[in-house]
Amino acid sequence: MADGELAGLQLAEPQLTSPQKLELYYWMRLTRTFDDRVVAYWKQGRGVGGVFSQRGHEAISVGTGYALRPEDVVAPMHRDLGTYLLRGLTPRRIFANMLGKATGVSGGRDVNLHGVGDLSLNLVGFISHLPHSLPVTVGVALSFVYRKEPRVAMTYVGDGSSSAGLFHEALNLASTHNAPFVLIVENNQYAYSTPLRQQMRVPDVAARAAGYGIPGVIVDGNDVEAVYAASKEAVERARAGGGPTLIECKTMRMMGHAIHDGAEYVPRELLEEWEKRDPVELFERRLVAQDIADPTEIDEIKHRCEVEIADAIEYAEQSPLPDPATVEEGVYAP
Repeated sequence: MADGELAGLQLAEPQLTSPQKLELYYWMRLTRTFDDRVVAYWKQGRGVGGVFSQRGHEAISVGTGYALRPEDVVAPMHRDLGTYLLRGLTPRRIFANMLGKATGVSGGRDVNLHGVGDLSLNLVGFISHLPHSLPVTVGVALSFVYRKEPRVAMTYVGDGSSSAGLFHEALNLASTHNAPFVLIVENNQYAYSTPLRQQMRVPDVAARAAGYGIPGVIVDGNDVEAVYAASKEAVERARAGGGPTLIECKTMRMMGHAIHDGAEYVPRELLEEWEKRDPVELFERRLVAQDIADPTEIDEIKHRCEVEIADAIEYAEQSPLPDPATVEEGVYAP
């Protein structure tokens, strides 16, 4: 994204303490470390099934998730690893799930982030048919209205999902009933291999919010503080009875749709431009420039993340596969 384009974004002023900023950096770095190790693991042929990199989305998944309270409900997507980690899913459970082990979140029923949910953490598993998590989350938000509970529901879609019928139906329902609902649109420029300009006439997905009488906010999706500030404002507005908000986070998917996709259709110069605005490195440089952290502290956080992810991989590799006798457990019909 060019500087001129950034100038048009609506950036709320973040209200974060220095310890909170360091905490945000830790979650972003943990997410990046996990993702890097996963990609390397799968490229070595050691993984099971497919894998989806969220590289470039760390500021979105962490900034939005950090704005929620534990009692709020969130339904992340396959590029929102930071949200899963923030909500309490450990790297051990997630990596074990990706290897199809019994100690994974789904007990070996899945082999990636699809379906990785834990209702005890108020975390709804991702529904891979996009954007089917959207009406589910709106339903959760409406339940809060009926029960008069000061809670908020949040979910995520990509730019491509904003052209699907369910996107519009769910937003219409949420706005009509003033649901405490926040929708995060991760505009990463490509719906699989289809660039945004080929799927919609308007340049901003947030413009669609006006048709439903709700706020449409645009933020720099590579700036975790801006993402957090916009998300926090929308969450607390919803909690206070102000209704839904659509937040469009502009970013770039830095790898292909999945591990099998080389993304040859993406211009190399576009990726090079976005690489200069890497969200993790951008925030790291800001912390050092603001004297919130020195290089030694940064290195300590990086080392901590490396140790945690190495432990998760070792745990997953040593975990047992599920017992075939349990194949009918956890299903609605045998």
